[in-house]
Amino acid sequence: MTDRAQVSRDGVVPIERWVLHVDLDQFLAAVEVLRHPELAGRPVIVGGDGDPTKRGVVSTASYEARQYGVGSGMALRIAARKCPDAVFLPVDRPAYDEASEQVMDTLRALEWGGRPVVLEVLGWDEAFLAAGPRPGDEPDQRGAQLGRGRPWAGAADELAADSMTDADGAAPSADEPTPVVEAGQGSLPPVGEPARATPLGTRTGAPPPGPGPGPGKGAPPPGPGRGAPGGSSPGHGGGPAGVAAADQAPTAGGTPGAGGPGQEPTLVAGTELAHAVSHASAVVGFDDPDPIAFAAHIRSRVLTATRLHCSVGIGDNKLRAKIATDLGKPRGSFVLTAENWFEVMGERPATALWGIGRKTAKRLSALGIETVEQLAASDARVLAAELGPTMGPWYHRLGRGVSDSVVSAAPWVPRAHGRETTFQEDLEDWDRIAAEVRRLTRQVVEDIDREGRAAARVGLKLRYKPFFTVSRSLTLGEPSNDPEVLAERAVSLLDRVERDRPVRLLGVRLEMVAPEGGY
Repeated sequence: MTDRAQVSRDGVVPIERWVLHVDLDQFLAAVEVLRHPELAGRPVIVGGDGDPTKRGVVSTASYEARQYGVGSGMALRIAARKCPDAVFLPVDRPAYDEASEQVMDTLRALEWGGRPVVLEVLGWDEAFLAAGPRPGDEPDQRGAQLGRGRPWAGAADELAADSMTDADGAAPSADEPTPVVEAGQGSLPPVGEPARATPLGTRTGAPPPGPGPGPGKGAPPPGPGRGAPGGSSPGHGGGPAGVAAADQAPTAGGTPGAGGPGQEPTLVAGTELAHAVSHASAVVGFDDPDPIAFAAHIRSRVLTATRLHCSVGIGDNKLRAKIATDLGKPRGSFVLTAENWFEVMGERPATALWGIGRKTAKRLSALGIETVEQLAASDARVLAAELGPTMGPWYHRLGRGVSDSVVSAAPWVPRAHGRETTFQEDLEDWDRIAAEVRRLTRQVVEDIDREGRAAARVGLKLRYKPFFTVSRSLTLGEPSNDPEVLAERAVSLLDRVERDRPVRLLGVRLEMVAPEGGY
């Protein structure tokens, strides 16, 4: 599918050429509904300590809440105004850790065509997956999707700079600083009326639970990397109903095809569920080379093991698989390859690409680049001159859907650690602000000490009232893990910011020296 040479003589693309991206649907909200079944069908919003009268952000909103315009990254107070009947719940990290571990263990146990899968975990609720070599075989790296590496390695600073918002987790407080998670940017905007289903680029899976706001993670929140609504896309059909009968198992958020939110889910229990799961497994099988069939099998197995729904993106590289997942949401799959890349993505805004957020999109817009197709057709030399010799050409590759990153089960080696605090009351005393910066720095030093690597660079993030954010950084003369030295260097960055307004958020980031052998 990536090129004709990779198609076998019988016309089937070898399974080692495919990458699958698994993403759990409304993960935090779904876990909470499993813990509190009485919430099924009701709008559920998870964020902060669950009190919408306090400062904090939405971590996840259920699909029922998203119909009211609530999205991740939105202030809890705004979410409460948009959806006053919502149930607000605090973030419970241990519960989500446990649920995530169950999901990832289920994925690691899979085989495809007699091959164990290789799983690259990206976070609580998502992972890349590819077929590994058969037992006893040497891996064939010619066009295979395996190896060591992370998507977008080397561009973490640009991605982090593009994501200057409150952490997408528990609302930080003065007493409990939130570790900063540096994640990929960009999400697909919702599309309009689905086109007629086609074999390639067709959404497959169970229909969404109710009308919903469209594919992806619901209505676009105001945070970074969320595109503006776009038009309909060729090849993005509603698709047939899911092949996995296990989609009818007791789950959070209602039952596929059972109508809109608020209706009781249809439960399949005991031997009926076992029969449904067995039948679904027999239909898709482990040996079927069709990635769509294997994606259905993944959804079935995850649902059976955890009662959580997921969506699966299928691509000929990691970038396309990641983007395809949003096109398949919720509870479905989508295939995105070189063959249908421009048909599906060409007219979408550049922010539809994983790796391009609002700030980068604004710089591209200044160059007359608004869409994915325009980015792909742009002059890479101009991009290099305007956006940097590394990032410019990299963005050009994104526009063409090109990625050389491979799926790796090797543990991720972080480049930096950081912590952020949002204060319930704005700070105006700059001595207090300096003290908070020192406190945060000491906590981040504990984080990097667990990595066994010293800091090479110090960064400060400061958000003023009402919501204006600045960041400053410096490179150390020599690496250090001395908490006093690093705290003083972080405080020194306050001399490079204006002190003319109250401060609502502080963050400190320590970038570490590279590990032995590099990244």
